[in-house]
Amino acid sequence: MKEGEKIVEVRLNDEKRRSIKVADSIEFIKVPQQDEILKVQVVNLISYDTFEAMYNDIPFKDFDCEGWTIKEMIDGTYEIYTREQEKEWGTLAIFIEY
Repeated sequence: MKEGEKIVEVRLNDEKRRSIKVADSIEFIKVPQQDEILKVQVVNLISYDTFEAMYNDIPFKDFDCEGWTIKEMIDGTYEIYTREQEKEWGTLAIFIEY
């Protein structure tokens, strides 16, 4: 993200993320070190029922994942979020600019 290649951040559309609005500034903290903070501005928000629907709609390059397969994208996301969370909350594509 720091290099500016990634312009879409993937999240669950949970209560915390539903409070995000276009033009908000948000901070991302590098994990696990928590030694770097990157401040960005939200330029668009799109909610989807599933991560698969999101990945079928948005070019992989926007996630800085050019060359990945849809299976790799989905499997990687399920390492962070569960299918149950996805079903409960839906998903959110957060479009950012640096």
